[in-house]
Amino acid sequence: MIIAISSDHAGYDLRKKLMEHLSLEGHSLIEYGAVSSDLAASYVTAGQGVAHDVAAGLADRGVVICGTGIGISIVCNKHKGIRCALCSNEYMARMSRQHNDANVLALGARVVGSGLAVSIVDAFLQETFESGGRHQVRVNEITAQEAAYFKDP
Repeated sequence: MIIAISSDHAGYDLRKKLMEHLSLEGHSLIEYGAVSSDLAASYVTAGQGVAHDVAAGLADRGVVICGTGIGISIVCNKHKGIRCALCSNEYMARMSRQHNDANVLALGARVVGSGLAVSIVDAFLQETFESGGRHQVRVNEITAQEAAYFKDP
């Protein structure tokens, strides 16, 4: 699987740990974001590359990280075609995929430890969308609403 991954400075260390894990699992990575944990980097800029790549089909899924996960998830959800889920446990990650067909996972580096983050990412990447039925209806509603918000020029 091709995964776009990014973080601001607060999520830099966790991003590097997740990248090591994902590489060992055989995933290809596209990296964006902060160059260190010492130099301030905007979560806005960090989220945009991942959102673009996932929406454009250059990456299968995305993982974004900031201090709380809130700011970077908001940024990603401003992009057409992105359903970014901020998750703090494995259950949320599984449900975001099963019920919402989330394509980007947001994590808070100051909220979850690295061991839990690995488990959350694994749950997110391993789960599939329950297409058809009420969940498909909801995702279709989101897509239709999105079309009204993101009008092409």
